Amino acid sequence: QVQLVESGGGSVQAGGSLRLSCVASGYIHWMAWFRQAPGAGREGVAVWRSSSITVYDDSVKGRFTASRDNTRNTLDLQMSSLKPEDTAMYYCAASSAGAFPGLAVSAYHYWGQGTQVTVSS
Repeated sequence: QVQLVESGGGSVQAGGSLRLSCVASGYIHWMAWFRQAPGAGREGVAVWRSSSITVYDDSVKGRFTASRDNTRNTLDLQMSSLKPEDTAMYYCAASSAGAFPGLAVSAYHYWGQGTQVTVSS
């Protein structure tokens, strides 16, 4: 069983930046960030694949950067040029799948409690 704890959410004006952090209780290879806006389904934001590859949803490409520290079992998400449509609860997730799980919600087995990000216009 892996436990995930997120931190770093908050409120910011459009164009601003926030950094989210997720700490896992142990090493697990596949880690990702998802988000869920009010009234919407949960969607994938970024999944770390290797030291040189991170897969991003098109809506955040060029604005969000995920970084992994395997020595501390962390996955951070640096969010820049934030837009009101980025407002959501952000969740850290981990998967014990044998193959790359991508950004499919169903492929992830462990979830954090979420951290709220609110972007005002």
